[in-house]
Order: sequence, then C-alpha cells, then structure tokens
Amino acid sequence: MGERGQAHILDIGGTETYWLIGRDFLRQNRSRIKITLVNTEPENVKDEMMFTALIGDGADPRLFAGSQFDLVHSNSVIEHVGSWDRMCAFAENTKRLSSRYYVQTPNYWFPYEPHFRFPGFQYLPEKVRVALIMRYSLGFFRRIDDVAEARDIIHHHQLISTRQMRELFSDAEVSHEKVLGLNKSIIAARA
Repeated sequence: MGERGQAHILDIGGTETYWLIGRDFLRQNRSRIKITLVNTEPENVKDEMMFTALIGDGADPRLFAGSQFDLVHSNSVIEHVGSWDRMCAFAENTKRLSSRYYVQTPNYWFPYEPHFRFPGFQYLPEKVRVALIMRYSLGFFRRIDDVAEARDIIHHHQLISTRQMRELFSDAEVSHEKVLGLNKSIIAARA
C-alpha cells in the first residue's frame, strides 16, 4: 500500500473470518484493500466490497494464469494439498502470483499434532494413523468408518519440516512461531 496506495491480496485457502483479526486496519483501509479468497469448496463472504471468494486449487498451475497480486497469503494450508509434488506446485503458484508472500504451516517437529490433537501423531506410520482415526474421534475428526476416507484424510494432513519449507520457498526468509521455546509453526515470507 505504501508503494501504490492500495493492495490486492490473494489468500489461498483463507476465509473472511480469518481476516477479522485485523478488522480495525481493514476498516480504516477498506477502499484500498481487496482480498481474493481461493478455496476448493465454496466460501461465502459478507463484505463483497473487500472480499471475493472463488473456487480453485492452489496447486493448479493454471490458477490465475497471467495475473499478479501485491501479496499472496496462505495460513495453514500447504500441509493439506496432498503429495510433495502438489506442495511444490502450490509453492510455485505462490511465487508466480506475487513477488511478496507469506506462507505459514504447522511444524512437523512440534510434538503436538494440531489437526488430530494427539501428541506425536505425525510420527506414527500411516497405517497406524489410519487405524486410529477409524477407531477414535480425534481432533477435528469424528471416527471414520471408511478406510478409503481415512487414508484420504491422512494423505491431506502432511506436516512439513523447516528444511522442506526452505526447499519449497528458497527465496524466502524462513522463521518460526514458538510455544514454550519450541518451533510450533514455520513461516516463509518474502517482502
């Protein structure tokens, strides 16, 4: 905003509710900020002057082909896109769509897995994780009856390490959010 007087932000996987954390700043700058939300499922927005919600895949190389944003933002999404190749495609889109970005993800090495709310869950073999969510309700998930659905859930909850984040975003400054001195989350930011 300092350079152009306005900012068009792409939030891959975000919601309007998430942005309310900065509601005072948004209210003061509402005519200068436009936020485009991209999600794989429909997302309803209340403030259509500031927010636009579109259906799209953050790992699709055709996402906003030929477009540029002032900032790409993504909070706790990259770990949900699936395979390493899809994570790489997501990172490439982030870098292609803006020279500035902020990407945050939970840290694989933080001992508490935030999605399943189970200490060390991410360190267990996939087969064991599938069996656990088929036997118990864990974190955000009710007990899963179907083995294919359970595998899909595990496949779409792949925490990554700092080393992997640096590999995905080699042109970024990588830092951490800490809890009790431990690296809880990893942030890749490029200004």
